[in-house]
Amino acid sequence: MEFVTLNNGLKMPMEGFGVYQVTNLLECEEAVYNAILAGYRLIDTASVYRNEEAVGNAIRRAIEEKIVTREELFITTKLWVQDYENVQEAIESSLKKLGTDYLDLYLFHHSMGDYIGAYRVMEQNYKEGKLKAIGVCNCYPHVLTDICETVEIIPAINQIELHPFYQQPLALEVAEAYGVTCEAWEPFAEGWHGIFSHPVLTEIGNKYGKTAAQVALRWNVDRGVVIIPKSIHKERMEQNMDIWDFKLNEEDMQKIAALDTGKSEINNHFDPEYVKRIHTVKAHE
Repeated sequence: MEFVTLNNGLKMPMEGFGVYQVTNLLECEEAVYNAILAGYRLIDTASVYRNEEAVGNAIRRAIEEKIVTREELFITTKLWVQDYENVQEAIESSLKKLGTDYLDLYLFHHSMGDYIGAYRVMEQNYKEGKLKAIGVCNCYPHVLTDICETVEIIPAINQIELHPFYQQPLALEVAEAYGVTCEAWEPFAEGWHGIFSHPVLTEIGNKYGKTAAQVALRWNVDRGVVIIPKSIHKERMEQNMDIWDFKLNEEDMQKIAALDTGKSEINNHFDPEYVKRIHTVKAHE
């Protein structure tokens, strides 16, 4: 496993385990437990996923069985738009559900609503030590620039959509200028463009004895991007983790660069209907 040092000096694993859309709570708990067994130390959840308690149960189980210590884990969760006016309550709720007295990383989920006001409460909790690092999600370059020029504490992370078909070079450039690390929330593009059998990725993988999926993950890592792939299957978890014994060369990177479509296949944050829909989604009743 490789680590990145965030802009506040905190070390973060370059690969983690995501639990987006793992809505069956028993399945989620087992998946997180198995991920920890497989070597994952970064666990990424969110209040809107409604599975923080299951994640907390898995973590507690792994700690009780002495598989890991709390200090060896890096726990991330996210503040949902619904709670931008009640940030303190949301933080306390996440801490309770996850069974911890601090979070390694806390992100706001969307730059919608009063996200600057929400971030200021996050800053205060960072100063108090409840949050070891704070950051943002889904911030396009102009939004990240505005945030960094406005807030007191520069975000440690911008978690965005990053994969071979949506590479966002400007997002990485702006983030680097401000010392922000980018993190890919959908490194497999939700399976679009046949990513798991894509001929370019497969050809590159054949050189290293790796799969197309492993190449896609390594590509992001080689750009300095943290990745959080998701799979509830133990074999896939282990395959996704098996990317630390090779590195892509410049020719490989150029071939993958040519796959960029310049647009998302998943979400359109510029669509008014999408924005309206986000405001209707609830993390809790």
